[in-house]
Amino acid sequence: MSDKPSVLFVCVHNAGRSQMAAGWLRHLAGDAVEVRSAGSAPADTVNPAAVQAMREIGIDITDQTPKPLEYATAESSDVIVTMGCGDACPVFPGKRYEDWKLDDPAGQGVEAVRPIRDEIRTRVQALLADLIPVP
Repeated sequence: MSDKPSVLFVCVHNAGRSQMAAGWLRHLAGDAVEVRSAGSAPADTVNPAAVQAMREIGIDITDQTPKPLEYATAESSDVIVTMGCGDACPVFPGKRYEDWKLDDPAGQGVEAVRPIRDEIRTRVQALLADLIPVP
């Protein structure tokens, strides 16, 4: 890994889980980590319930848009965190992979999205602590 690790969060639509994870990592890491997200079949917009759930805790993801998973982005990432992107997630030798089993917030209200958001925070905190250990 370089001095500034890069993390790619990937889910199917890049509209809920991966957007919330990227929002958490940007919020918690600041400029210490390059944060990326993508989807194997990106939606047109970010899930409104995910936007609302993140806004409730002071993280604004309204400026994000779902992006397609591109080979070059995955290849140049240090850590690839998958969240149900299926067979569309490329595998590169030497990359660190984590597969986070999380409920899909698609079609759910904010009440159902809040526990997903909170579980993502816990996982992002653990990932960040591993990437950038505090002396």
